[in-house]
Amino acid sequence: MANEKQQQENVAEEQEKETKSEEVAEAKTEETSDNNSDEKVEKEETKEISPEEKIEALEKEIAELKTQALYKAAENDNWRKRMMQQKEEAVAYANASLLGDLLDSLDNFDRTLDAAKDAKDAKSIADGIKMINKGLVKMLEDKYGLAAYAKEGDEFNPEEHEAIGRVEEEGVKVQTVKQVYLKGYKLKDKVIRHAKVMVSVPKE
Repeated sequence: MANEKQQQENVAEEQEKETKSEEVAEAKTEETSDNNSDEKVEKEETKEISPEEKIEALEKEIAELKTQALYKAAENDNWRKRMMQQKEEAVAYANASLLGDLLDSLDNFDRTLDAAKDAKDAKSIADGIKMINKGLVKMLEDKYGLAAYAKEGDEFNPEEHEAIGRVEEEGVKVQTVKQVYLKGYKLKDKVIRHAKVMVSVPKE
Protein backbone atom coordinates (compact mmCIF):
# COMPACT_ATOMS: atom_id res chain seq x y z
CA MET A 1 0.00 0.00 0.00
CA ALA A 2 2.79 2.34 0.87
CA ASN A 3 4.43 1.71 -2.50
CA GLU A 4 1.22 2.43 -4.41
CA LYS A 5 0.76 5.68 -2.56
CA GLN A 6 4.35 6.64 -3.28
CA GLN A 7 3.87 5.85 -6.95
CA GLN A 8 0.71 8.00 -7.11
CA GLU A 9 2.54 10.93 -5.54
CA ASN A 10 5.37 10.55 -8.04
CA VAL A 11 2.88 10.56 -10.95
CA ALA A 12 1.19 13.66 -9.59
CA GLU A 13 4.54 15.45 -9.31
CA GLU A 14 5.45 14.50 -12.86
CA GLN A 15 2.12 15.80 -14.17
CA GLU A 16 2.54 19.08 -12.25
CA LYS A 17 6.03 19.51 -13.71
CA GLU A 18 4.74 18.87 -17.22
CA THR A 19 1.91 21.40 -16.72
CA LYS A 20 4.36 24.07 -15.54
CA SER A 21 6.65 23.36 -18.47
CA GLU A 22 3.77 23.77 -20.90
CA GLU A 23 2.72 27.08 -19.26
CA VAL A 24 6.28 28.39 -19.49
CA ALA A 25 6.49 27.36 -23.15
CA GLU A 26 3.19 29.05 -23.97
CA ALA A 27 4.29 32.25 -22.21
CA LYS A 28 7.50 32.30 -24.23
CA THR A 29 5.55 31.70 -27.44
CA GLU A 30 3.18 34.58 -26.68
CA GLU A 31 6.07 36.88 -25.77
CA THR A 32 7.86 36.00 -29.00
CA SER A 33 4.64 36.62 -30.98
CA ASP A 34 4.15 39.99 -29.29
CA ASN A 35 7.75 40.96 -30.01
CA ASN A 36 7.37 39.98 -33.65
CA SER A 37 4.13 41.97 -33.90
CA ASP A 38 5.76 45.10 -32.37
CA GLU A 39 8.69 44.81 -34.71
CA LYS A 40 6.32 44.58 -37.69
CA VAL A 41 4.44 47.74 -36.61
CA GLU A 42 7.70 49.60 -36.10
CA LYS A 43 8.89 48.58 -39.54
CA GLU A 44 5.60 49.75 -41.10
CA GLU A 45 5.80 53.08 -39.24
CA THR A 46 9.39 53.70 -40.21
CA LYS A 47 8.82 52.75 -43.84
CA GLU A 48 10.09 55.61 -46.01
CA ILE A 49 8.03 57.27 -48.80
CA SER A 50 9.50 56.68 -52.21
CA PRO A 51 10.67 59.65 -54.36
CA GLU A 52 7.86 58.96 -56.85
CA GLU A 53 5.28 59.18 -54.06
CA LYS A 54 6.82 62.44 -52.83
CA ILE A 55 6.73 63.93 -56.33
CA GLU A 56 3.12 62.85 -56.79
CA ALA A 57 2.13 64.43 -53.45
CA LEU A 58 3.94 67.68 -54.29
CA GLU A 59 2.36 67.87 -57.76
CA LYS A 60 -1.06 67.38 -56.19
CA GLU A 61 -0.39 70.15 -53.65
CA ILE A 62 0.85 72.51 -56.41
CA ALA A 63 -2.29 71.83 -58.48
CA GLU A 64 -4.49 72.64 -55.47
CA LEU A 65 -2.58 75.87 -54.81
CA LYS A 66 -2.93 76.90 -58.47
CA THR A 67 -6.66 76.28 -58.33
CA GLN A 68 -6.95 78.36 -55.17
CA ALA A 69 -4.87 81.17 -56.72
CA LEU A 70 -7.03 81.24 -59.85
CA TYR A 71 -10.17 81.30 -57.73
CA LYS A 72 -8.86 84.20 -55.65
CA ALA A 73 -7.80 86.13 -58.77
CA ALA A 74 -11.25 85.68 -60.32
CA GLU A 75 -12.89 86.71 -57.07
CA ASN A 76 -10.76 89.87 -56.84
CA ASP A 77 -11.47 90.72 -60.48
CA ASN A 78 -15.21 90.36 -59.93
CA TRP A 79 -15.00 92.52 -56.80
CA ARG A 80 -13.08 95.24 -58.72
CA LYS A 81 -15.68 95.20 -61.51
CA ARG A 82 -18.51 95.50 -58.99
CA MET A 83 -16.82 98.45 -57.30
CA MET A 84 -16.29 100.21 -60.63
CA GLN A 85 -19.89 99.61 -61.63
CA GLN A 86 -21.18 100.93 -58.31
CA LYS A 87 -18.97 104.02 -58.64
CA GLU A 88 -20.21 104.68 -62.17
CA GLU A 89 -23.81 104.24 -61.04
CA ALA A 90 -23.27 106.59 -58.10
CA VAL A 91 -21.91 109.31 -60.41
CA ALA A 92 -24.71 108.73 -62.91
CA TYR A 93 -27.40 108.96 -60.25
CA ALA A 94 -25.80 112.07 -58.76
CA ASN A 95 -25.87 113.74 -62.18
CA ALA A 96 -29.45 112.56 -62.72
CA SER A 97 -30.48 114.20 -59.45
CA LEU A 98 -28.84 117.51 -60.40
CA LEU A 99 -30.28 117.45 -63.93
CA GLY A 100 -33.72 116.70 -62.53
CA ASP A 101 -33.48 119.76 -60.30
CA LEU A 102 -32.43 121.90 -63.28
CA LEU A 103 -35.49 120.94 -65.32
CA ASP A 104 -37.72 123.45 -63.50
CA SER A 105 -35.33 126.27 -64.40
CA LEU A 106 -35.24 125.11 -68.04
CA ASP A 107 -39.03 125.04 -68.13
CA ASN A 108 -39.13 128.57 -66.72
CA PHE A 109 -36.67 129.74 -69.38
CA ASP A 110 -38.91 128.26 -72.08
CA ARG A 111 -41.92 130.09 -70.67
CA THR A 112 -39.98 133.36 -70.51
CA LEU A 113 -38.87 132.99 -74.14
CA ASP A 114 -42.45 132.28 -75.23
CA ALA A 115 -43.68 135.34 -73.31
CA ALA A 116 -40.90 137.49 -74.81
CA LYS A 117 -42.46 137.09 -78.28
CA ASP A 118 -45.47 139.17 -77.27
CA ALA A 119 -43.78 141.37 -74.66
CA LYS A 120 -44.19 145.12 -75.08
CA ASP A 121 -41.18 146.09 -72.97
CA ALA A 122 -37.83 144.57 -72.01
CA LYS A 123 -38.44 145.07 -68.28
CA SER A 124 -40.95 142.21 -68.02
CA ILE A 125 -38.51 139.90 -69.76
CA ALA A 126 -35.66 140.99 -67.46
CA ASP A 127 -37.85 140.47 -64.39
CA GLY A 128 -38.72 136.95 -65.53
CA ILE A 129 -35.04 136.11 -66.06
CA LYS A 130 -34.15 137.51 -62.63
CA MET A 131 -36.77 135.31 -61.00
CA ILE A 132 -35.42 132.23 -62.77
CA ASN A 133 -31.85 133.11 -61.77
CA LYS A 134 -32.86 133.67 -58.15
CA GLY A 135 -34.66 130.32 -57.94
CA LEU A 136 -31.77 128.47 -59.59
CA VAL A 137 -29.16 130.02 -57.30
CA LYS A 138 -31.24 129.24 -54.21
CA MET A 139 -31.71 125.60 -55.26
CA LEU A 140 -27.98 125.13 -55.90
CA GLU A 141 -27.08 126.76 -52.58
CA ASP A 142 -29.64 124.94 -50.42
CA LYS A 143 -29.46 121.49 -51.97
CA TYR A 144 -25.91 121.21 -53.28
CA GLY A 145 -23.91 123.68 -51.17
CA LEU A 146 -22.84 125.71 -54.22
CA ALA A 147 -22.15 129.36 -53.41
CA ALA A 148 -20.92 132.31 -55.48
CA TYR A 149 -18.31 134.68 -54.05
CA ALA A 150 -16.22 137.77 -54.86
CA LYS A 151 -17.40 141.35 -54.71
CA GLU A 152 -15.79 144.75 -55.00
CA GLY A 153 -13.92 145.77 -51.85
CA ASP A 154 -12.97 142.21 -50.79
CA GLU A 155 -9.36 141.72 -49.80
CA PHE A 156 -7.50 139.93 -52.59
CA ASN A 157 -6.82 136.26 -51.82
CA PRO A 158 -4.73 134.39 -54.40
CA GLU A 159 -6.25 131.08 -53.23
CA GLU A 160 -9.72 132.30 -54.24
CA HIS A 161 -9.11 135.09 -56.78
CA GLU A 162 -7.36 135.13 -60.12
CA ALA A 163 -5.98 138.59 -60.89
CA ILE A 164 -6.36 139.53 -64.54
CA GLY A 165 -4.87 142.99 -63.92
CA ARG A 166 -3.55 145.35 -61.24
CA VAL A 167 -4.02 149.06 -60.73
CA GLU A 168 -1.97 151.21 -58.34
CA GLU A 169 -4.13 153.58 -56.27
CA GLU A 170 -3.52 156.16 -53.57
CA GLY A 171 -4.80 155.28 -50.12
CA VAL A 172 -4.91 151.53 -50.72
CA LYS A 173 -3.14 149.71 -47.91
CA VAL A 174 -3.70 146.08 -49.00
CA GLN A 175 -4.47 144.45 -52.30
CA THR A 176 -8.22 144.79 -52.84
CA VAL A 177 -10.73 143.57 -55.42
CA LYS A 178 -11.49 146.60 -57.59
CA GLN A 179 -13.78 144.92 -60.12
CA VAL A 180 -15.26 141.44 -60.58
CA TYR A 181 -15.16 140.16 -64.13
CA LEU A 182 -16.32 136.62 -63.33
CA LYS A 183 -17.76 135.30 -60.09
CA GLY A 184 -16.03 132.51 -58.26
CA TYR A 185 -17.85 129.44 -56.94
CA LYS A 186 -17.33 127.16 -53.96
CA LEU A 187 -18.79 123.75 -53.38
CA LYS A 188 -19.00 123.21 -49.62
CA ASP A 189 -16.01 125.48 -48.92
CA LYS A 190 -13.96 124.03 -51.79
CA VAL A 191 -13.17 126.41 -54.65
CA ILE A 192 -14.34 124.88 -57.93
CA ARG A 193 -13.85 128.08 -59.97
CA HIS A 194 -11.63 131.02 -59.06
CA ALA A 195 -13.08 134.51 -59.38
CA LYS A 196 -11.49 136.62 -62.11
CA VAL A 197 -10.91 140.13 -60.75
CA MET A 198 -9.11 143.43 -61.24
CA VAL A 199 -6.98 144.26 -58.20
CA SER A 200 -6.15 147.58 -56.56
CA VAL A 201 -2.63 147.63 -55.10
CA PRO A 202 -0.87 150.22 -52.88
CA LYS A 203 0.91 152.89 -54.86
CA GLU A 204 4.67 152.77 -54.45
